[in-house]
Amino acid sequence: MAEKAKPARLGIPEIRARKGATPLVCLTAYTASIAALLDPHCDLLLVGDSLGMVLYGEDSTLGVTLEMMIGHGRAVVRATRHACVIVDLPFGSYQESPEQAFRNASRVMIETAASGIKLEGGAVMAPTIRFLVERGIPVCGHIGLMPQAVNTSGGFRVVGRSQDAARQVLADAEAVAAAGAFAVVIEGTAEPVARQATEAVPVPTIGIGASPACDGQILVSDDLLGLFGGFKPRFVRRYAELQTEISRAVAAYAEDVRDRRFPAPEHCFGLPGKS
Repeated sequence: MAEKAKPARLGIPEIRARKGATPLVCLTAYTASIAALLDPHCDLLLVGDSLGMVLYGEDSTLGVTLEMMIGHGRAVVRATRHACVIVDLPFGSYQESPEQAFRNASRVMIETAASGIKLEGGAVMAPTIRFLVERGIPVCGHIGLMPQAVNTSGGFRVVGRSQDAARQVLADAEAVAAAGAFAVVIEGTAEPVARQATEAVPVPTIGIGASPACDGQILVSDDLLGLFGGFKPRFVRRYAELQTEISRAVAAYAEDVRDRRFPAPEHCFGLPGKS
């Protein structure tokens, strides 16, 4: 009997074609085990530089290296079959010049087998986006609140609440799309402005703290799953409280170990020929 064909992975053309159609389901993924669970349900998985904060305990994304992104990107691609996988370019790996961006983006593409990369920046990064796209590297843009610019923006603040800021968001969206980006992430932006930006560009917008009018939505998977306690951003809906479940499971394990209930005989190996 012939082996059943594997389902085709969603590609960049399929993502681009979702403009104005059924919203794109997107989540971050950093590890093989979680990526495999997310894959059947998602159209796009982003290996985000947010892993610096989520996995490594950093205060921002600025300490993330290209090597970290490549390692996690490779793991996510290997563990998935359906979703389009995109990898963030980290701070300092693309801002210097289009040539620097191409060297590092091509390395990400070669070493991870991802479908494309994402970089932050609006009109100022349009020449770099065009340079990459013309050389065969699919680019997802990222405008609005840009975590890599946290030091110049004064923190994680909502963007687009003044007229000047709103005009800048719209100009950024149009410039990124015109440069050839296949999609644009809009983060932490006033809802009416994100809605206008979505209407203004011919490529899908993917919102996070933006607008339900965006062509897709993305969340940090650890936020969605409730793996963090304490602060919860306004734009996050928790669909599970796994932090509580994990804590309960570990507490039960610790109690069983201390009381010598684990391991039990069924968890141990005997000698050959003996029961």
